[in-house]
Amino acid sequence: MIDVVNLEKHFGGKNVLNGINVTINKGDVVCVIGPSGSGKSTFLRCLNMLEKPTGGSIIFEGDNLMDKHIDLNAHRQKMGMVFQQFNLFPHMTIMENLTTAPMMLKKMSKDDAQKKALELLERVGLADRAADRPSQLSGGQQQRVAICRALCMEPDVMLFDEPTSALDPEMVGEVLDVMKELAKAGMTMVVVTHEMGFAREVSNRVIFLDDGVIAEEGTPDEIFNHPQSERLQSFLAKVL
Repeated sequence: MIDVVNLEKHFGGKNVLNGINVTINKGDVVCVIGPSGSGKSTFLRCLNMLEKPTGGSIIFEGDNLMDKHIDLNAHRQKMGMVFQQFNLFPHMTIMENLTTAPMMLKKMSKDDAQKKALELLERVGLADRAADRPSQLSGGQQQRVAICRALCMEPDVMLFDEPTSALDPEMVGEVLDVMKELAKAGMTMVVVTHEMGFAREVSNRVIFLDDGVIAEEGTPDEIFNHPQSERLQSFLAKVL
């Protein structure tokens, strides 16, 4: 589904990403782990061109997103993105937050958009909060709504940028549970996370990013139980 070839990103003379090569197949759940400042979020934001790479290519469903003639907005509609901050529109109800983009961008009817939104809210246990505003919800509830908002566009892949890092510890589980259900349902996911238990349990592949390069990549068993490099061993010793 996504082929990343020699991806590079430079910020003000600093190389944040140095020749990243990775393939993400349909149905993959890929967790990206690594220390702060290793380039994890930049890598994720490059996947849907929120950050424009300095070099390399990103082939998404057969099209190179680096091609200047590409319709990026059309491709972004197929990539759901969930951020650390929930980025919900504070002046809109939950229902309006979920239905505005499908109606505007996919030309979905209001009835169809609301039906889809209610189905998704039901899945995450928030159908009774559709008329509320984001400020009336807890952080964990807002993040579950943010996931629903991305799913309303019926994306082919979901990108998660540390979706639990802004949450109180007791709210983390409710968001991870929703993500686990998505993975079970076969959604292709790329997840930048500090939640090692989630990476171990849910992903089929883990990428360890360090200093802008993929220092190690493998199954959860290989990464967590049989780390090859001293750098990964040292990282895991601090976080597990």
